Amino acid sequence: MKKEAQIFFTAIMFFTRIPCPKWVDHNPEYLKKSTKYFSLVGIIIGATAALVYYGTSFVFSTEISILLSMVSTIYITGAFHEDGFADVCDGLGGGWTKEKILLIMKDSRLGTYGAVGLLLILALKFSALREIPLHLIPLTLIAGHSLSRFIATTLIYTHPYVRDTDDSKAKPAAKSITLSNISFSAIFGIAPLFFFKTPFIFLTLIPTYLAKMYLGAKFKKWLGGQTGDCAGAVQQLCEVVFYLSVIALWKFI
Repeated sequence: MKKEAQIFFTAIMFFTRIPCPKWVDHNPEYLKKSTKYFSLVGIIIGATAALVYYGTSFVFSTEISILLSMVSTIYITGAFHEDGFADVCDGLGGGWTKEKILLIMKDSRLGTYGAVGLLLILALKFSALREIPLHLIPLTLIAGHSLSRFIATTLIYTHPYVRDTDDSKAKPAAKSITLSNISFSAIFGIAPLFFFKTPFIFLTLIPTYLAKMYLGAKFKKWLGGQTGDCAGAVQQLCEVVFYLSVIALWKFI
């Protein structure tokens, strides 16, 4: 039981800034096994956003409450996935060979493509949440964060890890994932959808997975696989696609 708890807390420590027990570290073996908890981490992050939105909505406008919920997720994760998305935008935008793309993605500096991509996806995220029925925003936040992280784990399963260096902390998590871990992650990734009380919500799985396939095809073409940044980019894109899918769905049901 303690070993399983350490695996869970490893996922929490790696993907968030939430304080963990001192006996938890970046053990590569535990980090590799922690992939099954990525969706559960998403639920925790999404629940934080939902709580911030709900609490601040009694004082501020809907727009401000949505922005504060977004700020809370960026703070609690240290912009972990947003950074990956920006790196991918810079890499695919400015590189024309695998080596050049990987070099750009590893650069800590933010380039034009990354800045524009990050600005647009955050704007899309805010605009989409603003269009969702107010009573659905908290649940949509939870589902968006959990489902997008589950989809990101499928990228790790379907695409090989391509960096040759061993200095990346993300390598154990991004290098491999078992089918049983994927199945376990799917439980937490899809579970929030059941609370929408309409079976049509499961149609959102189609566009979110298609978004992953689209990015996955680009990663395969230009890199031959994926890196931790690629998984972060998939999470960000799939989160926004889920929000947009909810909007589209609610116009027809």
